[in-house]
Amino acid sequence: MKQNDPSHALLEDADELGHEARAGSGDHAALKLWLRMLACTTHIEAEIRRRLRERFDISLARFDYMAQLYRYKDGLKMRDLSRYLMVTGGNVTGLTDDLEKDGAVVRENSPGDRRAWIVRLTAKGRRHFETMAREHESWILELLSGLDAATVQQLHSQLGRLRVHLVRNNEPSPEEKKT
Repeated sequence: MKQNDPSHALLEDADELGHEARAGSGDHAALKLWLRMLACTTHIEAEIRRRLRERFDISLARFDYMAQLYRYKDGLKMRDLSRYLMVTGGNVTGLTDDLEKDGAVVRENSPGDRRAWIVRLTAKGRRHFETMAREHESWILELLSGLDAATVQQLHSQLGRLRVHLVRNNEPSPEEKKT
């Protein structure tokens, strides 16, 4: 990398870059992009985890759990909650047990399926989540403040296109759906 390259100052210390440091100048641009996205995501996630723990004594998993329930005022079946969170049923059960002890959620039998539980935030849980969500949003704004509004919008749009592409390419073919 040339010394007069404007990105040189940002990339000076390869030890601090983790994933990104593995991409050399001859690597494919898509690989470099992937490593940079991964490095940024990892950095932001670690900082959010740290702040949630320090400020609210809560894990990112609990925050995410509460965020999912917040969207569904009438609650969710634990099976659906597990799918939205992409964690095992056992992890959802453990989170539910802990949050229920704290008075943040209630668990009720599903009226249509006696084998299923519906979980919803209590009024206390909703208030606590709203407080955390406001701070969480301010942290995200702070962490992304190095980008101007047009760049944020452009990245959001382009990553949305990538997500659609990935989802479409991951769909089973009609032949695979039959089996």
